[in-house]
Order: sequence, then structure tokens, then C-alpha cells
Amino acid sequence: MIAWLEAHRAGLFGRAHWLPNMVAGVVVGVVALPLAMAFAIASGARPEQGLYTAIVGGLRVSVLGGSRLQIAGPTGAFIAVLAGVTARYGIAGLQVATLMAGLILLAMGLARLGGVIRFIPAPVIVGFTAGIGVIIFVGQWRDFLGLPAVHGEHFHEKLWQLVQVLPEAHAATTGLALLSLVLVLFSARVPGLRRVPGPLVAMVVATALHAGLDLPGVATIGSAFGGIPVGLPTLALPELSLAQVITLVGPAFTIAMLGAIESLRSAVVADGMAGTRHDANQELVGQGIANIAAPLFGGFAATGAIARTATNIRNGATSPLAGVVHAATLVAVLLFLAPLASSIPLAALAAILFVVAWIMSEAGHFAHLLKTAPTADRVILVVTFVLMVFADLVVAVNVGVILAVLHSLRRMAESVQTQPVDAQALQAELRALGLERLPAGVVVYEVAGPMFFGAVENFERALLQTHTDPQVLVIRLRRVPFIDATGIQTLQEVLGKLRRRGVTVLLCEACERVHAKLRKAGVLPRGAPVHDADGFGKALGRALLAAAPDSGPHDGLSAVARFIETSRGYLQPGGKT
Repeated sequence: MIAWLEAHRAGLFGRAHWLPNMVAGVVVGVVALPLAMAFAIASGARPEQGLYTAIVGGLRVSVLGGSRLQIAGPTGAFIAVLAGVTARYGIAGLQVATLMAGLILLAMGLARLGGVIRFIPAPVIVGFTAGIGVIIFVGQWRDFLGLPAVHGEHFHEKLWQLVQVLPEAHAATTGLALLSLVLVLFSARVPGLRRVPGPLVAMVVATALHAGLDLPGVATIGSAFGGIPVGLPTLALPELSLAQVITLVGPAFTIAMLGAIESLRSAVVADGMAGTRHDANQELVGQGIANIAAPLFGGFAATGAIARTATNIRNGATSPLAGVVHAATLVAVLLFLAPLASSIPLAALAAILFVVAWIMSEAGHFAHLLKTAPTADRVILVVTFVLMVFADLVVAVNVGVILAVLHSLRRMAESVQTQPVDAQALQAELRALGLERLPAGVVVYEVAGPMFFGAVENFERALLQTHTDPQVLVIRLRRVPFIDATGIQTLQEVLGKLRRRGVTVLLCEACERVHAKLRKAGVLPRGAPVHDADGFGKALGRALLAAAPDSGPHDGLSAVARFIETSRGYLQPGGKT
């Protein structure tokens, strides 16, 4: 309830804000009406279940979410996933999977994992959303053209069968669908209709034409589903079994992951448009509760809807009150206008989904990335897109993220450098110590970058593949921000190999975090002092003693004698003293 409470503290529930929020809520409710039914049908559910989802899920997200302007309900992003779940497990299985997804989202929010979603790379998000757009587009060919039913488990099978039955397209259905498509796209240009949502205009006109002309062979909600029942849904607990829960774990995680991505993207869009700031963790909590409640009242998966949220803001919404009015508007439709829905042609809803598919595909952004993005990102984009279309969301996102992570690790590993530091680069520091040059037999190396599993090979090769072994090797770690277990293990192995070759290794200038890890792993003795500004000088003092243990005060040893006693702990255990 963070967004609700913040709106209350900001005075956004005052009377001055009632009218704009109520108007925005009614407008969004009208926009949601055809979309909710279209998304439900495309997902394999009944049209009224889309309305139930928008009412139950939308109300809870508005009250309990982390964005004061978020509008939730069924969305096009879910169609590809939900249709597959419904085809395989039935509508009851979809509702159980939705409930489980709600529990996962709730747990993610309570565990404060809202920020994790932003680590999914842009090419992956654009790739799978474009893939969803293609799936929605092809999936609506049947209703748009009045084609006979086709069967096939995979996308390419359905596509091939649809191509084969294209000659059987129904003329009246196709004509009505084309008219609806034109109205969705261009009705706003007609004087007097600019404020009326295009999908609503298309649905009303197509319904009126079908009712007036009595077009034969045109499928409607009434002929396909028997109409929409009047009244509100009742609470009904789904039948759960352990076997069913185990079977639906995969689909539930898919729904939860996609719901989290879409809802947080929508919240970010709302922030950009209205200048607000959402709470990602609370948004996941609200989405979780919404998806737990929706299937209990006959609905299915809900998430933040970018288009409806943007419409809400454009029409003057300032608080969650608009979201509540949006749900109330749909309740009024169910109570008073449900019988009229029987005459709505499925072709009109298919035309609406054609436009949704085009918007979701982000074709312009997709093409821009293909032209301008680095080669690796273009590969990730195309791979994610192809896998989304021909496999499924989980495979597409997992492979896309893994490829992106591996590419990032490779780039980060390439940026890690382990190289010798010559006397010229050390002139200022040597001069401060009273030295003109590095003593014979002493070599200084510096590591720049994180010592993690992807970069250890370069580190090991740089230190071990030297033409001649020095007497003393000083390794400066001041530019190492962190080190992982593989880096520590490799460092221990390198030090051991060098020690067996008679090389004394001195580590210096590690930051406190790296120093603590090295000391805990036994690379540094327990008594090693914490890093300070004189770390390199102390190490160099030890190097002078190690390189010439029998020397007198000549060769600059007297200049660094004051560092000797204070440098204990920088000598690698087992090395020379």
C-alpha cells in the first residue's frame, strides 16, 4: 500500500483530484473492456474471465502496488505463455499456475528482489517481446480471416497449417476484420471521435454492422462462448494436489518472471510520464496478491499494462483512485451490459490484437538495434527472438541472459591487466624513498581489474611466462576492487609455482575487502597489517632485504630501513627472508 499511502500523504485524494481521476478511470475501463476480452480469448480462456482478471487483479494492484498510476489486468505479453499452458493443462491448470505465480511474486517482493529485473539486458527484452508480437499476430489469423481450426503443438506447425487453409478465408469475416482494423488505427482522426478509444469504436461498429446485417458465418462471442454471464464472479477455491503443483512449477515460474518484467517496465513508463517514483518491491507484492486473488474469482494471470497505464496518465490520473474507478467501470459493464457482448464479432477482437501485436513487436526499435548495436548484442537479440517464436519464453530468456552474461564476462576479463611496471613509471615513488632505480633482481607487477574466474588465465599467464625469474616479485593490488574464490585459488597456485622456482613474492596495497579475503584464505599471514598509504614502500623494503640480505647500507638500503620492521606480513609465507 506504499503508493496508496504516499498519494494520501500528498493530498491526492482531496476533492480537487476526484473528477480527473474518475474520468481517467472510466476512460481506462472503457479501453480495457475490449482488450480484456480479446486477451482472454487469445489465451484460451472465456471472455468474461478477462474482465474478472481486470477487475480483481487491477483493483488489488491499484490499492496494494508500488506505483500510484499503474493499471493492471490481462496483457498481450502473456498470450503466448498462457495459451500454451491452457492448451496443455486446461483452464483449471492455468488458474493453479497463476496462483502459484502469485505466491512466487509475493515472495520476490518480500525478499526485495524488485531491482533484479533491471539486470535483464535490453536485447533480451526486445527480442522476446518482438517474438510475442509475432506469435500473437499469427495466432489471430484464424479469427481475422474466418479460417477453419488448425492444430499443432509448435509455432511452425500452426503457421504451416494456417498457410495451407488461407484459400478458405471467409469473405464477410475478413471484410469486417479489415474495417475494424482501419477503425482501430484511424478512428481518432475522425472529428468527434478523437477522445474515444479506437478499439472501442471498432468493437461497437463491428457489432452494430453484424447485428444489423446479420452476416452469415461470422463468429461472435455468443456463437463461440454462449455469451457473457450477468453478475460478478464468486469465490471458488481450485482443487490442488501435490502432483499438480509439481507439474505446474515450470509454468508458474514463467508467468511470475514475465509478470515481474512487464509490471516493472510499466511502472518505469509511468514514472517517466508522470514524474513519480515507484517502489519495485512493493509493486511485486501487489502483483503477487493480485495473481493470488484473480484465479480465486475465475480470472487468470494479470500484470501491469503499459498501454492502459499510459492512457490513465494522459487522461489526468494522479492517484490510485483512477485504478479503482477502472475496476468499478468493468463491474458496471458486467452488471448492466453483459447481454450486448454476445454479438461482438471475434474478427473485431482479432483486429484489435493485430494492433497490439504490432505495438509489442517494437519493430522500429528492433530494426534500430539490428543496425546500430554491437555484433554480440545483435546476435543475442536475434537468438532470443528466434527461440521465443520457435521454443518458448523460458528458453528464450534463459539463453539470452546467459549469452549476455558470458559476453559481459569476456569483455570484463579482457579489461583486466597484469603487467610489469618499469622504473620510469615508479620514478616519483622511488624518489620519495631515496632511490634512483629499482634494485637488481626486483620486478614490480601491477594488477588492474577484478580478479575473478574469467580473468585468472590472463593473470596466471602474465606472471608465469617470464623469460628470466627475478629474485623478488612485488605484486601491487591497489587497483583490484574484488577477488573471488577462483582468483584466490589461482593466486595461491601461482605463488606456489614461483616459490618453487626460488622467487620471493610480496603482495601489497590490497584494499580492505581484498586484504580480508586473502588473509582468510591463508594467502597472507594473520598478522599482516591492513592496507595503508605506505604499503608499496614497506613491500619494497622487504624486497631490498630479500634481494640483498647481506648488503650494508649502500644501494639505498638505509633509505628504506625504516620500512623493514613495519612491513611484516607482506612476505609470502615460505618465501625468502
